[in-house]
Amino acid sequence: MTPATPQDLFAFLGRLGIAYQTVEHEALFSVEQSQHLRGEIPGAHTKNLFLIDRKDRLFLVVAGEEAKIDLKSLHHKIGASGRLSFGKPDRMQETLGVTPGSVTPFGAINDREGRVQIALDAALLKQSPLNFHPLVNTMSTRIGADDLVRFLEATGHKPLIAPLSE
Repeated sequence: MTPATPQDLFAFLGRLGIAYQTVEHEALFSVEQSQHLRGEIPGAHTKNLFLIDRKDRLFLVVAGEEAKIDLKSLHHKIGASGRLSFGKPDRMQETLGVTPGSVTPFGAINDREGRVQIALDAALLKQSPLNFHPLVNTMSTRIGADDLVRFLEATGHKPLIAPLSE
């Protein structure tokens, strides 16, 4: 099945009545590269970690860009089996329909089988609005924290909300 496009995502958000704003920019592949846009794009900026556990279960951990996530103990916080490692790009493309540098909770729109557990850092949800790539890393889309949760639930992904950062 062909992954959703940013336009498909925006239409889905519109059907849900979720307000959003999108800004186009050069391709950004890391939090470090995107930091020069601070001040130009208001709201909280994020990091998104695509992870896999020993039982081949997939997780997307979403936190603020400055959050310190201890990968050695994270499995206890999200219910994973044993230590976590980064998921391979082909698995990311297969489940979330995105490539490295474009990882986003908006990828849940492509995970129709519900294979990826989305875990949101509780500290992130105290901020609003939040910025994420809309399936491509040449744009950033801003939505409210409550709207992110509503979007995820509408895609069949009830997010795990927990204190994930140190």
